[in-house]
Amino acid sequence: MSSARSVTSSTPESPFDAKEFLASLTEAPGVYRMLATDRAVLYVGKAKNLKKRVASYFTKGGHSPRIALMLQQVAAMEVTATRSEAEALILEITLITKLAPKYNILFRDDKSYPYIGIGGKDGGGDFPRLFYHRGAFEKKSEYFGPFPNGLAVRESIQLIQKTFLLRTCEESVFANRSRPCLMHQIKRCKAPCVGLISKQDYAADLRLAQLFLRGRYGEVIDGLTRQMEESAHDLRFEEAAAVRDQIRALQAVLHRQYVSSTRDADVDIVAAVVERGELCVNLAMVRGGLHLGDRACFPRSAPEAEAAEGLAAFLEQHYAEQPLPPRVILSEYPIEDLPEGINGGSPKNEMERAWVEMALNNARLAVLARRQAKSRSSGRLAALQEALGLPEPPRRIECFDISHTMGEATVASCVVCVDGAMKNGDYRRFNIEGIQPGDDYAAMRQALTRRYEKVATGDTAAPDLVLIDGGKGQHRIARDVFAELGLDHLPSIGVAKGEERKPGLETLFVHGPSGPRDLPLQLGMDHAGFHLIQEIRDEAHRFAIVGHRARRAKARGHSKLEGVAGVGPARRKKLLAQFGGLDGVKAATVEDLCRIDGISRRLAEEIHKALR
Repeated sequence: MSSARSVTSSTPESPFDAKEFLASLTEAPGVYRMLATDRAVLYVGKAKNLKKRVASYFTKGGHSPRIALMLQQVAAMEVTATRSEAEALILEITLITKLAPKYNILFRDDKSYPYIGIGGKDGGGDFPRLFYHRGAFEKKSEYFGPFPNGLAVRESIQLIQKTFLLRTCEESVFANRSRPCLMHQIKRCKAPCVGLISKQDYAADLRLAQLFLRGRYGEVIDGLTRQMEESAHDLRFEEAAAVRDQIRALQAVLHRQYVSSTRDADVDIVAAVVERGELCVNLAMVRGGLHLGDRACFPRSAPEAEAAEGLAAFLEQHYAEQPLPPRVILSEYPIEDLPEGINGGSPKNEMERAWVEMALNNARLAVLARRQAKSRSSGRLAALQEALGLPEPPRRIECFDISHTMGEATVASCVVCVDGAMKNGDYRRFNIEGIQPGDDYAAMRQALTRRYEKVATGDTAAPDLVLIDGGKGQHRIARDVFAELGLDHLPSIGVAKGEERKPGLETLFVHGPSGPRDLPLQLGMDHAGFHLIQEIRDEAHRFAIVGHRARRAKARGHSKLEGVAGVGPARRKKLLAQFGGLDGVKAATVEDLCRIDGISRRLAEEIHKALR
């Protein structure tokens, strides 16, 4: 980043003089900030030429109502000059994300784009695996994407599995297999875990899958065709038939998804609509001529913006982090100050016009679905407020659940519902330690204490309602924790399972603003507020189970054999295969262990000792 300098136009006590400010403003690229009388940042923007861009606000008319209203509130301006427009873009995005100015259109959300990964831990060794990925990249893996949604990734993974038979299992499973798994039996994997395919043949399949993910479908089909012909020439007819089936599967999918494209095009289609004052930008992705689906994006601020403004803001923010395709087709064009490097424009032919119309229609449908969901959520929150006697609808609800298997790998979950919708980015899990295995009360106490200590110290805001997935005892523990932390004012509900654990028969133990309710509450199965409680409770249960299973698998996946000197991967695999798993190795005598090729008596004694 350049060494930047800041210039302030005026003080909050004096009126903003645009003419005086512009007289001394640089023509360098940079970022400008518009400030209100209380120094709050109203707007952050970037410019190739600061003087020309800022002057356009005060010397030209025809601004949108949103911008016109903003200009009436400007009391001061600050600018930061940079060495290039690229640096200005980075600084602008950083400031918008950090400051969340009232009049900027901010599209950032908590959910990253999904990718397909090939590699795994340490690159996957000789047999890299295929996997679904979100988040930060690992150096030794290769990633393909982004994809607009998880469904597009899973469909692609299923096609690749069916066509190229790459493995998808975790490293701990792969390293300890003694016989092929179900994926091999249903012809979705060639079982490299037990040596049913050579490294060279697996590498050839892997290369074809990589070409496919890069959109080079013609090369993939040509390569498979040559492979089929060679197998047939060498009278390996079963192999030739298997490759023929691969080609047919690929061609069927390509023909079904090409959407009238005759070229292997890599294109993004970005369409913006404003319906009833609500802005939505829809991103559709076409890779290699395949339409992968789309993703509707709503701004976190300034939703009343015009379509062209929203489109420009989305382009800057999205392509600051995501790879840029060769061409971007826009529903609103031209756009002033189109971000540098973006080859964007209006549709050029009938196919591209169809893509844009489809994106616009999906954006309108997304706005309609969002409005209906908001209306439904408002009704459920109002019903819950009335049933619990709360002063206002609970905007933020947090729900806790505990999951373990006979006390093993206990995990507590905390899921969050904001304005009637689950907010995944705020979910938390707590690995429970230092308690008697199976003591759910102690687990709940630990999780609640760890979460609400931060509320008690003012580090995080308090929720409007706390749900505890458990009966009267679990709820009592929650109330004890709140009392100890000075948070006894927090409303809470203990959700006890009904008779025979049937959904709809749950009993609610309520502690409201005026204290505990004398009798348990049972709401009707058709009660809107009760439906919301069930939905949140079920999500907490799901999130806890997923965390528990992952923790349990990690613990069980670490073999005690790994800590024995002289037992490397090859010997460990041989031992597990010979004795049918770790339990079999534990039950073996020293003499049994000595019969394994490569295991000396001394090493057998070490293994025997380590497993006891």
